Amino acid sequence: MFVVTAATGNIGSHVVQNLLDRDAPVRVVVRDPSRLPATIRDRVDVVTGSHADPEVITEACAGADAVLWLVPPDQQVTDLRRYYLDFTRPAVGAFGKQGVARVVGVSALGRGTPWEHDAGHVTAALAMDDLIAASGVPYRALANPSFMENFLGQLPSIVHRGVIASVVAPDRRLPTCATADIAAVATRLLLDDGWTGHGEVPVLGPEDLSGADQARILSEVLGRPVAYRQTPPDEFEATLRTYGMSAEVARNMRQMMVAKDAGLDNAVRRTPETSTPTTFRDWCERVLKPAAAR
Repeated sequence: MFVVTAATGNIGSHVVQNLLDRDAPVRVVVRDPSRLPATIRDRVDVVTGSHADPEVITEACAGADAVLWLVPPDQQVTDLRRYYLDFTRPAVGAFGKQGVARVVGVSALGRGTPWEHDAGHVTAALAMDDLIAASGVPYRALANPSFMENFLGQLPSIVHRGVIASVVAPDRRLPTCATADIAAVATRLLLDDGWTGHGEVPVLGPEDLSGADQARILSEVLGRPVAYRQTPPDEFEATLRTYGMSAEVARNMRQMMVAKDAGLDNAVRRTPETSTPTTFRDWCERVLKPAAAR
């Protein structure tokens, strides 16, 4: 049995489909089962509730061979690191109690860098990894850069103002990856019963691009001019607050982006093993362009 948490999210939904395509038995943990696509509802075992709930995650892990673990975002928390750890502790207990053979977690790049302990959401995710690894369950942390899907949040600005914006300098080339590619790596690890211990698996996408590169690609794909604007960190944080984020979440987002601008995501060397196939141009053609046309 393969357990997928956050099964209706970008990564989890792809993992569920990947596993079903391989005729693997799947159990999902969801707050609202009605959000599951109708095409899969009768093909998965559903545990309803939050995977932060000890009873829910213990039930979900019964008889599980492997678990995909993902802490969902919460824009209102007042202590981000505590949120990640408190959300994960019940699962750590369940992994041991139910004899889970292996866990794959959605995490971030940054371990071993000068910014590891001051990188906002990344720092919290790495603390989560340490907690799971210390339990003794075989664990692989997917060390991800920024997601291509993050650009969907900038669609109004892209469509109406022709602008993408970030704290990162316009010429700083960074990796980005598509969530479908992260899901493919996660699926492979979940199905592979040949690994033990704990470690990281970097998922870097196929290329490093700057904000200026991404604006050029967007312009070409959409057939309209798109420019890149570097946003001062103070302005970035203040804007996030206007979107309803708590002061804690906005501050940690700022810290993360400042660390990325300093080189947080550039510390892992790109190899065929750390690269994934979907290019930013391909993703824009397949995902962003249709979304922009709606």
